Amino acid sequence: MTFLGAPYEFGASPKQTDTFDCSSFVKHLYGEVLGIELPRVSYDQAEEGVEVDLDELRKGDLLFFKARGLPIGHVAVYAGDGKLLHTYSEKVGVELGEFDEKWKKRFVVAKRVL
Repeated sequence: MTFLGAPYEFGASPKQTDTFDCSSFVKHLYGEVLGIELPRVSYDQAEEGVEVDLDELRKGDLLFFKARGLPIGHVAVYAGDGKLLHTYSEKVGVELGEFDEKWKKRFVVAKRVL
């Protein structure tokens, strides 16, 4: 939650915290907070962990979505209570948003890395 509102920048370096894109944000959270090293980009991050069903989601699980014409082009952290912690827009930055129909239509897979 420390980074809520941090600016979005596509391709942001995971070596800094001034800006994030979805996968650099997840890489930073998992690396700095949990000590788990993840790959840099969402489609590689989706190869990590164990697949879980939506009805089995727990806080910290990763959700992957279709985006930018890619089979997997976005990643978010499940925050519990139907909420996603992620970043995807220059207008919003890092946000705690709803896992609503907009995202459910683009959902591909959920993974548990913890």
